[in-house]
Amino acid sequence: MAKPNRRTVAPRGDQWAVEKPGSSRASSLHSTQKGAQDAARKTLNNTGGGELVTQGRDGKIREKDTVGRPDPFPPRG
Repeated sequence: MAKPNRRTVAPRGDQWAVEKPGSSRASSLHSTQKGAQDAARKTLNNTGGGELVTQGRDGKIREKDTVGRPDPFPPRG
């Protein structure tokens, strides 16, 4: 089974980092959370789609979003 393509937007000091799980350093750093999310979405679209996970300043997951391909488990309602 293929490894899922995922990017995480997480706080790092006073900046926001776009991270790929398993890598030793951030893909990019941004001054705003929105800027980091936009960069992560662009990367996911360029690599065939995947999941974007956004963390809050407290480290808890705030939201998840499937980017660039149909969501296999769309929300109902």
